[in-house]
Amino acid sequence: MRIIGLDFGSKTVGVAVSDELGITAQGLEIVRRESESKLRKTLARIEQIISEYNCEKIVLGFPKNMNNTLGERAEKTLAFKEMLERRTGLEVVMWDERLTTVSADKTMMEAGVRRENRKKYVDQIAATFILQGYLDYIAMKNN
Repeated sequence: MRIIGLDFGSKTVGVAVSDELGITAQGLEIVRRESESKLRKTLARIEQIISEYNCEKIVLGFPKNMNNTLGERAEKTLAFKEMLERRTGLEVVMWDERLTTVSADKTMMEAGVRRENRKKYVDQIAATFILQGYLDYIAMKNN
């Protein structure tokens, strides 16, 4: 069963998918949005990916504040979750994404990726970290 992981931002959505065994997450792409309020093309592309990879579940990064409260970005993410559920009919699991973007940026820095190139990939890598965190949690829970 493949799972899709999403890092939902104001201008982009990072996308990752799991392998068929649900063990590893691989970064797939970044869906770029024309404006924050226009989601139709973004949702259509996510539906295409779900269909192409036969995904059965969605893991959506949940941007809580560091003090565990919900801010404006978290509220928009919850609205996006509802849209995804309506359009795909799939279960959407909210996954705490605090510090995933920081970790993604640090990983690229350590790998020697130049600063100007990091921005191109940070959301895709963050989506991979979100999905991998969920996959690791499920594996640990099942053992």
